[in-house]
Amino acid sequence: MLLHIPEVLGKNEVADFRKKLEAATWTDGKETVGAQGALVKRNLQLPEGSVLREELGQRVLRALAASPLYFAAALPLRTLPPRFNRYEGGGNYGFHVDGAVMALPPVAGQASSHVRSDIACTLFLSEPDDYEGGELVVSDTYGEHEVKLPAGDLIVYPASSLHTVQPVTRGTRLASFFWVQSMVRDDVRRRLLFDMDTSIQTLTATRADAGAVLTLTSTYHNLLRLWAET
Repeated sequence: MLLHIPEVLGKNEVADFRKKLEAATWTDGKETVGAQGALVKRNLQLPEGSVLREELGQRVLRALAASPLYFAAALPLRTLPPRFNRYEGGGNYGFHVDGAVMALPPVAGQASSHVRSDIACTLFLSEPDDYEGGELVVSDTYGEHEVKLPAGDLIVYPASSLHTVQPVTRGTRLASFFWVQSMVRDDVRRRLLFDMDTSIQTLTATRADAGAVLTLTSTYHNLLRLWAET
């Protein structure tokens, strides 16, 4: 499921993110990928140990927690802490598929843990007019889909998809990106649950037959109970 979630961050918060990111120290994005990814990746990222990355990442996570639409779409179980990247001067990321399993940052006194990357997310932090190129292109069975969203908007898509970031030929493209392990591993099942959930919300808002809404809600939760892994 490819889903656009608008206004995860408000304009004032985006402006604050950008001010801090413009003053940040960046590192080569190749440092966070394997040998194969390094062949096609040309961008900059906040360093892994960056205090700013931790601060802004926590703010992204709080914003996501306040978004019912995001929760309905992702059904998140574990989330890799958000990272931040920068594309400019022709920077791009050729077609690739994300790693299936990613290590979470170590926590003192606890065994290492991992995230299965069911869902990939990109939170745009630059306005579309601020740069040329830089489209996120997601390839699936229905073709290639170009994505270039307003600052503060989020795109959610299956991490199993081949995808690329087109060269940025003018300006700077700033974004946050992260991966989610969903309670429901299968994308088709997540889409069915999402469609059912949004239908329930619409029917409730329009004061549809209460008995029918109750039956549909029960079905939703029983399917989630059947499919969820926690």
